[in-house]
Amino acid sequence: MHLSRTGFLPTLRSTLVGAAFGLLGLVLSAQTALAGRYASIVIDANSGAVLHASNPDTRSYPASLTKVMTLFLLFDELESGRLHLNSKLAVSAHASGQAPSKLGLEPGERISVQDAVLALVTKSANDVAVVVGEAIGGTEAGFAQMMTRKAKALGMRSTTYRNASGLPDLGQMSTVRDQATLARALITSHAGYYKYFSTRQFVYEGHPITTHNRLMLRYPGADGIKTGYIHASGFNLISSAKRADNRIIGVVFGGATGASRDKHMGQLLDKGFAKLKRGESVEMAEAESNEDLPNIDDLVAAAQSAKAPTKPIAKAKPAKPAAKKVAMRGPANSDDDDDDDDAVGDADPPSWAIQVGAFNEYRPAHKAATDAAKKLGGLVSKGSIDIDKAGSKKKPLYRARISGFNEDQARAACKRLERAGKSCKLVNPNT
Repeated sequence: MHLSRTGFLPTLRSTLVGAAFGLLGLVLSAQTALAGRYASIVIDANSGAVLHASNPDTRSYPASLTKVMTLFLLFDELESGRLHLNSKLAVSAHASGQAPSKLGLEPGERISVQDAVLALVTKSANDVAVVVGEAIGGTEAGFAQMMTRKAKALGMRSTTYRNASGLPDLGQMSTVRDQATLARALITSHAGYYKYFSTRQFVYEGHPITTHNRLMLRYPGADGIKTGYIHASGFNLISSAKRADNRIIGVVFGGATGASRDKHMGQLLDKGFAKLKRGESVEMAEAESNEDLPNIDDLVAAAQSAKAPTKPIAKAKPAKPAAKKVAMRGPANSDDDDDDDDAVGDADPPSWAIQVGAFNEYRPAHKAATDAAKKLGGLVSKGSIDIDKAGSKKKPLYRARISGFNEDQARAACKRLERAGKSCKLVNPNT
């Protein structure tokens, strides 16, 4: 078939213009959706006065902020003496089957209350949230009813809970005002247990777990409390910070990314402390500019990236020492692939690795990594063999690693290898 140059170019231009306008429509729709779910509030924790508010009573999904209420009820149990920090909680099949983020608990295991608290405040573990809910409420549904009753008792008039974790549920709704009310009540009622929210890292079964709350690690005076994310809500955050005798609480719903949400929260907290210093207290502050929303260029880039065809990943093959990384591909749609982690929990980047041995020569290191990859199957569908060379020229050390995991995938991989009698060590990108 022959197409004339003069007839083809206008058609091509028309197609490209149409595609551009279609993409712009998607971009504007995405931006409108982000703007529609954004909300924020900052309050004086001492008086409860509102220092800033934007859409404070708009209902949205709390995501993993839900776990603050789960912990509130657990702290109630500890205060009453019905549970103790060394009490052991049973893991059911329902709890074990929760989507990530999770500890990877198996049915029949038991976890102490203290480890459960630490796993919730750092890892935001969904399986642990259900373990706690079932221990207190009998069933997760029964516990959700207890959560909702507690919310009403605390004055959280627009909040309804349907599960213990914050995983997607159309009926699980709240507002930034209600979440600020909850955080203030928790800090007041359970001051002795609130300190757990300052935990930066804890060790579970020999593995270090670092907090998801990045802002707490770097904002002056911050000491908690919780991050959250599902697709429907965007990136949520409750923060509390104290300077001198002043404590303020901030809540943000609908952040575009974890990093931009944290930056925006830092700005809101700065403004809140500045108002307290000036003696200002405004019940309904004028909505401040939402610097958290992405610009159109960012959304266009994201849309183009989402539409870009993915290239097949080559299977692992022996390579010369100079070629340190080899990509791998596992079975399509593998049940073991936890790539949905940042769709349902606090997002983790795929920057973790596992180490399955260290050798004096390259070939045995590569073989060890390849053998481990075969045992892991679908868990390494997005990973790559990474032979890390250390030591000196005379005494080289080749560390057999598989990289490209998020934290949950890395932990699941090590757990599987250890069950098979193989050694495995987590390589944390933050250490």
